[in-house]
Amino acid sequence: MATDTFLKFLSLTFPQMLLRNRDKYGDEVAWRQKEFGIWWEYTWKEIYEQVKYFSLGLISLGLQPGNKVAIIGDNDRHWFWAELAALSTGGAITGVFVDSMPDEVKHIVSHSDSKFVVVQDQEQVDKLLRIKDDLPLVEKIIYWDPKGLKYYDDPALMSFDHVIGLGREYGKSHPNLFEENVARGKSGDLACILYTSGTSGAPKGAQLSYLDLVDSTVRWMNFLPPQAGDDYVSFTLPGWIVEQMTGLGQSLTARSRFSFPESIETVKENIIEICPELLMYASRLWEAENSEMQAKLNDSTALNRFVFNLFLPVGMLVADYKRSGHKLNVLWKALHALADMSVFHPLRTRHGLHKVRTPVTAGALLGPDVYRFFHAIGLDLRQLYGVTEAGNVTGQKDDDTSFDTIGRPLPSVELRISEDNEILIAKRNCFIGYYKNPEATEKAFAGGWYHTGDAGYIADDGQAVFMDRLSDLRQLKDGTKFSPQFVESQLKFSTHIRDAMVVEPEDMSMVAVIINIDYANVGYWAEKRRIPYTTFTDLSQQPEVRNLIRAEVERVNRKLPAAARVKRFVNLYKDFDADEAELTRTKKLRRGFMAERYRDLVDALFGVDKELKIESRISYLDGRTGVVATTVHIEDL
Repeated sequence: MATDTFLKFLSLTFPQMLLRNRDKYGDEVAWRQKEFGIWWEYTWKEIYEQVKYFSLGLISLGLQPGNKVAIIGDNDRHWFWAELAALSTGGAITGVFVDSMPDEVKHIVSHSDSKFVVVQDQEQVDKLLRIKDDLPLVEKIIYWDPKGLKYYDDPALMSFDHVIGLGREYGKSHPNLFEENVARGKSGDLACILYTSGTSGAPKGAQLSYLDLVDSTVRWMNFLPPQAGDDYVSFTLPGWIVEQMTGLGQSLTARSRFSFPESIETVKENIIEICPELLMYASRLWEAENSEMQAKLNDSTALNRFVFNLFLPVGMLVADYKRSGHKLNVLWKALHALADMSVFHPLRTRHGLHKVRTPVTAGALLGPDVYRFFHAIGLDLRQLYGVTEAGNVTGQKDDDTSFDTIGRPLPSVELRISEDNEILIAKRNCFIGYYKNPEATEKAFAGGWYHTGDAGYIADDGQAVFMDRLSDLRQLKDGTKFSPQFVESQLKFSTHIRDAMVVEPEDMSMVAVIINIDYANVGYWAEKRRIPYTTFTDLSQQPEVRNLIRAEVERVNRKLPAAARVKRFVNLYKDFDADEAELTRTKKLRRGFMAERYRDLVDALFGVDKELKIESRISYLDGRTGVVATTVHIEDL
């Protein structure tokens, strides 16, 4: 278990921490949310009031200890008020991603045995009403944004504010019930059922106790201590373990200010306004940030590009020196100070990153070039490795960073590598088990260790190295082993490539890739060169665009062993899409599904033809489907 500064929190539940903060720091601004162009502030006392009366309102409607509440919505104060309220009754919550399709919502709400569903708006209400007959356990659907719902008359529907009103009335006859319920909570109680990404099948519900959540949060905070009042912008998926620990967990334990963006579209703008000290991006977001910086630099004046390109090698060298433990001489210190003052600090400020003290990347492997770039411009980016079932596992500290490792095991975490290179985590560091799935739980804990399914090894300096998903390591026909994810991450460093997937036929004689162009950046590139196009599909197949992407693939090939270099690629006629089950809701590739979906394209890549006529069915957000007919061009290198 975690030790040191935050040890005192290990025996507490989240609602107990809320009451503690109300009593000790009642008038301190704890949460903020931007609405109608204004940042509204909420103190611990105000949060307590909302949570208390929503909790009592749920009880008045029939919620009992042990019941489950599902929550569907973007990052919002109501999401976490609802969570703390449900937990205060002795219940547990599960989060559903806001862009989930009705069948996905039905699976999680039904499988978790949720009795109440708290949703954001009309869109989510419509999803629930559409599948309500398939959810016999659901008694109430509670929404917090009433826009468009005035004339809905389904008896299951109720507004968030109405439940608050019911709670105030119920509290008059039960004045101490809320505090009594909170006091009965134990650290070992079930808090959340968080569903896995489902990269290798249907999502499984990982059961996490308060102790699991708090221990993992405390491990990280003892490793890289936050400060009271640090700003944190909540934008990662609320139903994902990261936001439960780094967001809500750190808010309750370390009293970091929890800020919610005005909308999912304004996240970047709101981060620039807040300038947070704490920032965790999934690797894809760091890649997108890098692409945006590069694109803006390319679009700036010739003088700006010249100055940046002049000083970037200085930043790169300083980053490499720090990583290797070498000290800078006076000349290089002076050059770096000049580079930071004239180029890097303004660049960080423009992107809202100048106050970030602890920038963290998590999720899929981040390309070394991207990692090195951010260190060069003065962001001390740290790799964090974690899994839903065990929370934070490894991380990098101070100057103990490396572009190709995921750091050392965090305090109290016991980790080892199996004979077949699988990363194993001690059972005591892990979750309770999978909900209603004892077979999967037993398999996951075979031999008393949690089997992550990730491949890795421990380097000579004691740092862990993540290779790929164990199931995703591939071997070419000649016996050469390689990581598809590494090839993909290198390709995504390009500002013109949004995504990439190494394809995997049964007889893998070479490396071939399906590429998603970055429509915005490539479109801008094409417009500047007066290259006409009409749609994403049309743009992706333009000869000039194919040559542009060819140059990027050749750049990556120069870094790869000869046998593992990309030999053929194709620009896909559409984006990879979570709504079509091609990506998980955390934006990871569903490789098995996509291999079948694009079987004809895979066969063509490993054939001799230069073109393939495609007719593909696509799904829209409103449930409609359509057909795309086009010819794609296969490129040889």
